Amino acid sequence: MSLNLEPYNKTFTFDIPTRALFGPGRLNDLHAEKMPGKKAMIVVIKGMSPAEMGFLARTEEQLHLAGAETIVFDKIEANPTKSAVEEGAALARQNKCDFIVALGGGSSMDAAKAIALLSANEGDLWDYAGAGTGKSKVAENDPLPIIAIATTSGTGSETDGGAVITKVETNEKMGIVDYRMFPVIAIVDPELTYSVPPRLTAFQGFDALFHSAEGYISKVSNLISDMYAIAAIENAGRYLARAVKNGNDTEAREKVAFASYISGVEMVLGGVSGMHALEHALSGYYPKIPHGAGLIMLSKAFFTHFIAAHVCDDRFIHMAKLMGMEEASEPMDFITMLEKLMEECGVADIKMSDYGVDPQKLDEIAAHARYTEGGILEIDRKVLSVEECADIYKKAFK
Repeated sequence: MSLNLEPYNKTFTFDIPTRALFGPGRLNDLHAEKMPGKKAMIVVIKGMSPAEMGFLARTEEQLHLAGAETIVFDKIEANPTKSAVEEGAALARQNKCDFIVALGGGSSMDAAKAIALLSANEGDLWDYAGAGTGKSKVAENDPLPIIAIATTSGTGSETDGGAVITKVETNEKMGIVDYRMFPVIAIVDPELTYSVPPRLTAFQGFDALFHSAEGYISKVSNLISDMYAIAAIENAGRYLARAVKNGNDTEAREKVAFASYISGVEMVLGGVSGMHALEHALSGYYPKIPHGAGLIMLSKAFFTHFIAAHVCDDRFIHMAKLMGMEEASEPMDFITMLEKLMEECGVADIKMSDYGVDPQKLDEIAAHARYTEGGILEIDRKVLSVEECADIYKKAFK
């Protein structure tokens, strides 16, 4: 069966300034890298596990060997908030830190980038937000340099210039983007992911998968973003279940870490699309929803909507093949493979009602998605109306 897999665009711009150190044990090489400053603030998640505390001690040791002083900011939660970022920026300024180190998953890395931006600039963080109630200002000064050390496999935030932050007062969860927030160094060491619990491994791995799946079917797909997306979908689709079932499966952890990293690259080159916009709006209202869980809950309804619209049938078939269904011949085979992977990873049962989502609010949240994430919604091959966003929420609700 011959598939027409021509990308939407034949031109691309490749400009990713982050130096990436990938592979088992690479955290041990940090001390040999040129440090971007003399005093670092290390940004970590609140309530670290014993394993994460061990990674912090190792990170501090590496930075000290490189001649840098360190302080720690440990006030970041999942779905990092504007207020926490502002507190971190104040601490960095007070202690005269000249670079920021993110240690953790997407929450730590996004918070660290926003802290780096605000530490070097005046005003309110939302001055630099580009949608919703943000003022779309361009930061006058360069953000502090950032080193990102990933301890999870999902967001790919170690290789982009965006920070997703929540403004609790207005339920706005959206990206603050500045090219100068790309980390100068990224450490992607799969050994740091071994202690991540199975359910969280699944949530994070699906995030990585969906970054590339959304980009692959979007209208910003191009020759080089397709290359990264295809590799990420194949590696996440075929190895995630193994990593969930056995956290010490070295090969599976490496493949999923690789998928996460290159999905981050795909986002820079091709982007993500409407499902991320819908999830951001949903968890902006319900911040206890883990990002990956929100995407899982929305995914079947979201992708089925575009399959029904026949926006790129061959690409859905190809994704099913990449995930292991060699005989795939129909776009809905991709949904079959998604359902299979969810079952294998033990996340097929999660639902919005588990997190207190009120179905009566879904129309309101759909309108909010358009208000705060309109730019991402424009990336889909068929742009979703507010009514279609609400319909996807309602079909996904259970």
